[in-house]
Amino acid sequence: MSDKIIESKAHSFLSRERDGIDVSGVLDVISFDESGVVMETSCGSMAVEGEGLHVTVLNLADGMVNIDGRISGVYYFDNSPQVKRGLFGKKK
Repeated sequence: MSDKIIESKAHSFLSRERDGIDVSGVLDVISFDESGVVMETSCGSMAVEGEGLHVTVLNLADGMVNIDGRISGVYYFDNSPQVKRGLFGKKK
């Protein structure tokens, strides 16, 4: 993602009673299989875990991804290195 220009697309997701999820603000889909989907969103990397997952809509031009299947978790993670801070919050 270091070479990509992040467009300001609004990011949100809507879970459909854990039987699917609709995600907006998606910049790229990094990987997917029946147990997980990893995406780069305008708010950072996002992973969706579950069972029997299927990407039913993939429209990166509009930043939309729809996933069907049983959702067990949604996680965000940041790829940037963390800055170590001292006792009073000052950078080391």
